[in-house]
Amino acid sequence: MRSILLLIIIFSNIITALDVEVIELKNKIPERVLYIGNSYLYYNDSLHNHVRRMLEEEYSKEIDRTNYKMVTVSGSRLPHHNIDYPLNHINLGALKPFELVILQGGSGEANTISERKDFSLKAKEMIEKIHEAGAEAALYMIHAYVEPHENTNPEMIENIKKMYIDVANQNNVLVIPVGIAFENAYDINPDIVLHKEYDGSHPSLLGTYLAACVVFSSITHKSPMQIKYDYFGKIDEVDKKFLQEVAKETVEDFYRIKL
Repeated sequence: MRSILLLIIIFSNIITALDVEVIELKNKIPERVLYIGNSYLYYNDSLHNHVRRMLEEEYSKEIDRTNYKMVTVSGSRLPHHNIDYPLNHINLGALKPFELVILQGGSGEANTISERKDFSLKAKEMIEKIHEAGAEAALYMIHAYVEPHENTNPEMIENIKKMYIDVANQNNVLVIPVGIAFENAYDINPDIVLHKEYDGSHPSLLGTYLAACVVFSSITHKSPMQIKYDYFGKIDEVDKKFLQEVAKETVEDFYRIKL
């Protein structure tokens, strides 16, 4: 019964995603990955670490961490990043060029028409440079604020979805539907805590785990339901299975695929 309800809720949340054009990466087994963003990524032992551990479980081998990197600036938006520096892998101590670069924008970049335009222009510039460097690019769709954040607004996630999907389509890149997964999880279980309770902005550990499952499945097109990783026992079995299920159904419906 819960799975049926989850499917109904998720379908209602992906109507605007039906026009997403890029549904997969060319390389579904990347090991040399660069994440660029802000504190939404580095909270809770860092999203990239959780995704790496899931990928290592899927790949049945360890990933070389010298070529698996994250560059973040607290409170940053895309224009605050100098993409040229980290794209030169040598600057980050990496031995080989990156295969995939994931871009995460700031929480306020979808607020107004002018801010969305700035995001679009900067994303285009960064994506072009990523492609010139021989890597694939993907956009990490952020989650919306919740209470007690003073700027909580039900329209925020709609603006986020439209902005990320439009920019991804314009630049022929993948968009990773993390923000939609947050909405789906809250709709099915309003009591789950995916945000830090003190600010309603940053992800909690459960929020980061959900995001990691979405990133994992978006990259690999594999279901997260078989992932045993639970952050060394810190995610209980009930929460783990629920978040994995939400991630699976979100990714399947967003890209119109079957994992």
